[in-house]
Amino acid sequence: MKSFEIASQVKPTERQISWQNTEYYALVCYGMNTFTQKDIGEGFTGPNTFFPENIDTDQWAETIKDGAMNGLVLTAKHYDGFCNWPTETTDYSVKSSIWENGKGDIVKMAADSARKAGLKFGLYIPVWDRHEKSFKKSDGSFNKFFLAQLKELLTSYGDLFMIWLDDRCDETMAFDFDYASVYRTIRELQPDCAITFRGPDGRWVGNNRGVTRPEEWCVVPASYGFGENGEVLTSQKQKKTTQMELDIGSRKAVKKETEFIWYPCEVNYPIRSHWFYRKDDDYTVKTKDKLLNIYNRTVGNNSNLILGLAPDKRGKIADTDIQILKSTGHDLRIIFGYNLLKDGDITASSSLSGLYKPENIIADNDSFWCPDKNDKEPYITIKFHKTEMFDKVILKEHIRNGQKAEDFTVYIDVKGKWKKFSEGKSIGHKKICSERPVETSAVKIVFEKYRAPIEISLIQIN
Repeated sequence: MKSFEIASQVKPTERQISWQNTEYYALVCYGMNTFTQKDIGEGFTGPNTFFPENIDTDQWAETIKDGAMNGLVLTAKHYDGFCNWPTETTDYSVKSSIWENGKGDIVKMAADSARKAGLKFGLYIPVWDRHEKSFKKSDGSFNKFFLAQLKELLTSYGDLFMIWLDDRCDETMAFDFDYASVYRTIRELQPDCAITFRGPDGRWVGNNRGVTRPEEWCVVPASYGFGENGEVLTSQKQKKTTQMELDIGSRKAVKKETEFIWYPCEVNYPIRSHWFYRKDDDYTVKTKDKLLNIYNRTVGNNSNLILGLAPDKRGKIADTDIQILKSTGHDLRIIFGYNLLKDGDITASSSLSGLYKPENIIADNDSFWCPDKNDKEPYITIKFHKTEMFDKVILKEHIRNGQKAEDFTVYIDVKGKWKKFSEGKSIGHKKICSERPVETSAVKIVFEKYRAPIEISLIQIN
């Protein structure tokens, strides 16, 4: 069996499917760094420095919802070690601050606000801790400390859809971090929670600039990921996360590989120049057009997008950020709000059976279209009831059964002849083909290359 055929048989877990379906969500960066104006705190700033005068986590959640995002991920703590919840593990937390007389809990507030707004809730937690003394010890006692904090977070704040486990550390660690116990604890206490960045469920794109590879694949060589015990999955030297190779999933890239994993891409991108709020960043807030472009390039390229938001010292998101996010969300809802396929007649070159008919591509659910196995170049045709104008064609595979589609071309009818509108070399969870606006009465999508019989769950034209 060829490598690409082996890759086509790899399937995601239900946990990964749920996480990929979340698509677009926010990372709310709030903590001691908000008050010290530093990217990385030393870990010794007095707890009373942390004093949100008018924190409004409902505003966070409402802004995220208005921005058409589906989840809120909060920094439980950052590298300085200051905890946003009243932990029993250290004196360096909101519990030691004069804010709310030491009875405040940012994590609970954010979790409650997220769920009130209908958002999923997740947490960011780093390995590096510059305050905790055991981090500098070689006896591994920090592992016990970290697990104790993790258990508090996993058992006190309801269901979590993801943990963003940050393994960055600019210091030499004198001990081996116990990833196996961390993964096992998350699986036991939050079995539906995806572990991303340094985890087995989702991989980091490799940069903070919102730039993906030309084609992002869900299935990649096992050497890019980690097993459930935190181990490298093959004997090959694991690829460095700082080395962003441009092709890690095509037939050419995997032709010598024998082991594969479902390891979809996650892109992190801050709305400002820094992750935590700085007043001098006010002029750096990304425009609506920039955010829409990033959305198309990430969510539209088989990746999840986590957008960094930075509430200010008051505990509120700045008005400029709010207006841009609301405007972006409004446009996303308008752009993708109606599928022109509903105004057309859909036919296909073939169907495997009546169960896999082409009409299944209108509904984004577990139904899908699958061509006959003898159809060497299957295609879908949509004939509109009148001439339509659009600039985007969206495709989704039925990823529950794997990622199989490769080369495809989208054509439009121009005076009775098929003219190329767009093309791609992978689909996966979602592919957005975005081009200049066109007018046509018909669209044809041809699948020229695939690793196994394709299963298309959605085609949308906007």
